[in-house]
Amino acid sequence: MPLRRLWAVTAAVLCALAGLLLGPVQPAGAATSGAALAAAPNFKAPYPCGQKWTYSHHSAEVRRALDFVRADGGTTNGTPVLASAAGTAYRHFQADGAGNYISIEHGGGWRTYYFHLSAFSVPDGAQVAQGRQIGTTGSTGNSSGPHIHYEQLYNGVGQDIRINGGALAYPGGYHQYYLTSDNDCGGAGTPFTTWGSGVRVRADARLASPVVATLPGPTGVRVLCQKQGDTVNAEGYTNNWWSKLRDQNGFVSNIYIDHPASQLPGVPLC
Repeated sequence: MPLRRLWAVTAAVLCALAGLLLGPVQPAGAATSGAALAAAPNFKAPYPCGQKWTYSHHSAEVRRALDFVRADGGTTNGTPVLASAAGTAYRHFQADGAGNYISIEHGGGWRTYYFHLSAFSVPDGAQVAQGRQIGTTGSTGNSSGPHIHYEQLYNGVGQDIRINGGALAYPGGYHQYYLTSDNDCGGAGTPFTTWGSGVRVRADARLASPVVATLPGPTGVRVLCQKQGDTVNAEGYTNNWWSKLRDQNGFVSNIYIDHPASQLPGVPLC
């Protein structure tokens, strides 16, 4: 085989193998027309309101992805992953690439990807609103550590990522650029994230009160108010403050709110 043809065949094989390792393959980035951008959803950051994350891009990526990790002192692993725009969410798994991942079809040719989730938070085919929790951050699949691998695609082609209409930079490493989320910041209550699994939400701040909901894992919640109730001893902590959760319409011990203070700052008394 002539040397030039041998090199061409070798290059084609290597490219095919790279595609298998890096997740579902579409063409790499392409310019988007003004009309398509005008019709694009107003994408928000894929993590909870008020959280500050840093991001980077790896040159080996097959598309225009950005990887996000927390930069506000919180723990990346287990943090809720939110839909950056409304649409239909589909669950997927790829052991040697994306791991557990969600794709959301937003209509008009637009789609987003959320890779390496530790767990799913919505059923396959669920209709989700912007800001809905769709999973939790993890490191499943071909991943070196917990992060959100995030993509925006138009007609199957990876696009430069835009949040609130503004294009993000593509740095080669973390802690050069930061993004504070305003996803799901509207409405009553102060946004927080819970931690732990199987956390019970009760009708009142009493251990004997009926359970009205159970949080299966880390969950983005809105706290309406807080009050003192029964003392809870759990996970090595003791606390008698309880938070009333807006969407679950019940109380949870502040032990399970991901904040170091026993009494949450900025939250009114019930």
